[in-house]
Amino acid sequence: MSFLQSVDAALAAFASFVWGTPLLVLLVGGGLYLLIVSKGRPYRHLGHSVDLLMGKYDDPNDPGQVPHRQALSTALSGTLGLGNIAGVAIAISTGGPGAIFWMWVTALVGVATKFYTATLSVMYRGRDAAGELQGGPMYVIREGLGRRWMPLAFLFAIAGLCGMLPVFQSNQTVQLLRESFAVPLGMVSGDGSMLFDFVVGVVLAIAALVVIAGRIQRIGKFAVRIVPGMVIFYLALTLIVIGYFWQQVPAAFALIFSDAFSGQAVAGGALGAVIATGISRGAFSNEAGIGTESLAHGAAKTREPIREGVVAMVGPIIDTLVICTCTALVILLTGVWEHGAGIEGVSLTAEAFSQVFGGWGPLLLLLMVLPLAFSTIVTFWYYGVKCFVFLFGARWQGLYTAAYIALIVIGAVASLNAVNSIIIGMYAIMAIPTMTSTLLLAKRVNRAAHDYFTAQELEGTVKET
Repeated sequence: MSFLQSVDAALAAFASFVWGTPLLVLLVGGGLYLLIVSKGRPYRHLGHSVDLLMGKYDDPNDPGQVPHRQALSTALSGTLGLGNIAGVAIAISTGGPGAIFWMWVTALVGVATKFYTATLSVMYRGRDAAGELQGGPMYVIREGLGRRWMPLAFLFAIAGLCGMLPVFQSNQTVQLLRESFAVPLGMVSGDGSMLFDFVVGVVLAIAALVVIAGRIQRIGKFAVRIVPGMVIFYLALTLIVIGYFWQQVPAAFALIFSDAFSGQAVAGGALGAVIATGISRGAFSNEAGIGTESLAHGAAKTREPIREGVVAMVGPIIDTLVICTCTALVILLTGVWEHGAGIEGVSLTAEAFSQVFGGWGPLLLLLMVLPLAFSTIVTFWYYGVKCFVFLFGARWQGLYTAAYIALIVIGAVASLNAVNSIIIGMYAIMAIPTMTSTLLLAKRVNRAAHDYFTAQELEGTVKET
């Protein structure tokens, strides 16, 4: 076994270990607990998010940095894209169709989880080293739980620095660009080209630097322009494929449900592997309970923490229940998951689209992936720099930005297996302080939610659905 193979194996073992049963119980069990103690009340007020996203309650004088819709778009730009496309393909390849069911479970309980984490991110905002008001799990822990819980805050920030690297996005973006554009045109061979990957990585890095120079305000404006259009475009593509195979749709859903409790399709009957794959990929997709959502929603301009919690609930619905389901159906209906030996990640999804659109399939997918993957890259910089400033202060954040830009290029030529294991493993670590602090502070959110929704119902501005 070569050195690189040994590193890949070690990182894969690490990711498998941290995503063991205790963490699955913490994420899913914790989400179920939050759903129960909230008595499902947040779910009944999902309609209120529409008014908030339409700007009905916006006040430019409120504390924060971006409006509700930009905060949600920023959070979604960090989850939509390769997590829904490459992530779903990896989930099916490694865990079988049943993994999709467990991704749905993370989304259903993730609605409650995001309500609590986003509410807390506004309720317990704190000042960073530069004196700016910030939100996120590390500030929730420091401001809400006190100094004796600071080790958890540091744990999140350290894991965030490693888990929110741009390497996965740049890796898969370059792979799709190479295989759907460069190879067909004869620019590179089928085995790929280190030079091509490097040049594309440099271009991505320069473009990212231009956007992140404007910090969260420019990122928010960029995301709110890109995300909605790309979501609609991708849904249109997937619905065409689903419509083409419409007679097989019931069988695809039946396969998902049956394999979720048997694991026979790919994982050799290892049901635990199916569940672990689905939950870890679901968490990577919608990030409910991971804490990254708090970093984005904590920047919302509002004096009412509950409002941002209501807005955040929309995330798992769009991200996992809609987009990931469409991707899964495309892969299952076209059958590429059974016959795509050697094809992994975003290439498997591209192959699925080729079954209907021919050579145009990967190109159409590329048109959607590029802007969303790029928006994820710039959003992850914002997440990472907040973690860096929390740990080391604002003085040296330029060093982090320089390292981040360099990692975009490195990720373009890195091993997918190593990249995937690092990101997945660090996401698991981030979930520990996030869910622990959320569960400890849940009663405070419940009291605030009761007061807020009761006042709104009395005013007649919010009605239960």
